Amino acid sequence: MSSTLPATPMDWPPPDPARSGRRRRAPADHAPWERPALLAMLLATAVLYLWGLGASGWANSFYAAAAQAGSQDWTAFFFGSSDAANSITVDKTPASLWVMALSARLFGVNAWSILVPQALMGVATVGMLFATVRRWYGPAAGLIAGAAMALTPVAVLMFRFNNPDALLVLLMVAGAYAIVRAVESGATKWLVWAGVFVGFGFLAKMLQALLVVPVFALVYLIAGPPKLGRRILQLVLAGVALVVSGGWYIAVVELVPASMRPYIGGSQENSLLELTLGYNGLGRLNGDEAGSVGGRPGGGWGETGWARMFDAAQGGQVAWLLPAALILLAVGLAVTARVARTDRDRAGFVLWGGWLLITAGVFSFMAGIFHAYYTVALAPALGALTGMGAVTLWRRWNGAWARPVAAATVLVTVWWSFELLGRSGDFLPWLRWVALVGGLLAAIGLLASIWLPVRLAWASAALALAMVLAGPGAYAMDTAATPHGGSIPSAGPPITDGSGGRGGRAPGGMPPGAAQDAPGVQGGTARHGGAPKGNLPRGGRPRAGTPAGGTERGGGMGGLLNGSTPSTDVVDLLQRDAGSYTWVAAAIGSQNASGYQLATGHPVMPVGGFNGSDPSPTLAQFQQYVTDQKIHYFIGGDHGPMGGNGVASEISAWVTATFRASTVGGVTVYDLTSSAGSAS
Repeated sequence: MSSTLPATPMDWPPPDPARSGRRRRAPADHAPWERPALLAMLLATAVLYLWGLGASGWANSFYAAAAQAGSQDWTAFFFGSSDAANSITVDKTPASLWVMALSARLFGVNAWSILVPQALMGVATVGMLFATVRRWYGPAAGLIAGAAMALTPVAVLMFRFNNPDALLVLLMVAGAYAIVRAVESGATKWLVWAGVFVGFGFLAKMLQALLVVPVFALVYLIAGPPKLGRRILQLVLAGVALVVSGGWYIAVVELVPASMRPYIGGSQENSLLELTLGYNGLGRLNGDEAGSVGGRPGGGWGETGWARMFDAAQGGQVAWLLPAALILLAVGLAVTARVARTDRDRAGFVLWGGWLLITAGVFSFMAGIFHAYYTVALAPALGALTGMGAVTLWRRWNGAWARPVAAATVLVTVWWSFELLGRSGDFLPWLRWVALVGGLLAAIGLLASIWLPVRLAWASAALALAMVLAGPGAYAMDTAATPHGGSIPSAGPPITDGSGGRGGRAPGGMPPGAAQDAPGVQGGTARHGGAPKGNLPRGGRPRAGTPAGGTERGGGMGGLLNGSTPSTDVVDLLQRDAGSYTWVAAAIGSQNASGYQLATGHPVMPVGGFNGSDPSPTLAQFQQYVTDQKIHYFIGGDHGPMGGNGVASEISAWVTATFRASTVGGVTVYDLTSSAGSAS
């Protein structure tokens, strides 16, 4: 029996009495097990993120089509155009598209060339998080942080998907690493690097990258080694680096005459600055987003408030370790309350705690467009706080309070896992009980560890970690095993409790009523990528063999939320004499157009941009294109725009009144090069 625990891997490298010393380097010693453990974690992450990746096909066809366009035309590459003929851009800055388009240029346009870069970014993010946490808290904390993040269901989803979030999160974690190095050394270059990383994060997903900026600045103001005046000057230089690395692109696009570039998708005035500050900026906060899907003043994207991160739509995506992270954050700040200004333990908790609270706060109260997959930005902070907090408790294990706090944290976490798993009643129903009972036994073991043999005490700690990660790990495996597609994917199995998410909201987390009005929804029935509804088993999960671009979970309504899936007859028609036209076809909405473009390999004009609500092209411009015989076909159907200015509807009405319709492969098409005649 033993009253104290001996030195453990959590204490390696040994605590440094000079933690507050100026310019002290992080310990360079490595425990014998550290590098093999890190390699194993990274390999396991790579397998999780890469295995069966091609099953999702194009995933988000909206971005896949833009990557295809960028691989064909350098102007489309630079501006992030939806089509290689440069009619309109996507509604984000294009850094993430640059990565995919370069991959497609090297390896051809296919699902793997588009999705593998995202998975590799995920592995790099886990490695970067390990390196960041390890510097101040040791390898055990880094491994726990990396594993917790890698197994966060929404992280598995986004690093196997082609939305901009993968690059965004990688660059934000790289910025945190640079801040850690700046606090260690006081070197201006590391602050400048932090600004550069965040600036390029802005080029991936605009203002969301800036949520961590106040935290980065606060951490260096508190813990940076130089005197206050120099710290402020260094932060100003870092701010300049951020503005230059992110702002150069806006300056260039705004200076290029509109006639020499594509229309800026998502804006109503053909302005990237408007897009940044409006639709993707303040509009996300107050809900006043012109041209938004269901957007209106006051929002329409679910209840706001602190409970949002725990509700049925978000809980199973990201919130598994949220209670534990909050408890451990409070512990970390409490035990470092009276340390020196430059203490790195406290700086770490301020860094990751501030990241978590600010980002979660914005997500919880934003009244504009909000989707559950945005919460992938919380995964690094949740992982870091879990790893740091566990090691902080372990290093104080012989204190009277450490064991009860550890046991309580485990109990709260497994109880919350029990609740989350209960929301998916058909998914491994036994797991919630295993996690609860196992967590209870682990908590008892942690409380009694002072009297237990060392091996049993260690077994309790290992059991606690396993039970805490059991729920998110199972959701992560389910997410990796299931193809996903469309604009609003979601992680984990379907929610069956009827309290929200897929059980109580419109498909894919859309605001109530939006599903009935969305382009591509005929007669109120969602068309899942053009696949028959019979292919949809529970919760939108595809059966084995569902074709890429067909029915995927969380996708929904072809034309708005999911790319279209054209038949062979339609593809053959569009490819016929394709080289004679700038656009082989035009269709309302980017998702609707993207399926035809990806299938044919030729530009398809997305009238009205993503929602069909952007005023591009105008009716006069479209008519001129038709007169000049630049567009071959118009793909018809019930694709009315979502709350825009009606330009897309005007174009559709003019086409249907001017040209004769024909049906090919179940799709209504109009030959815009034929003689005008009455619509049939």
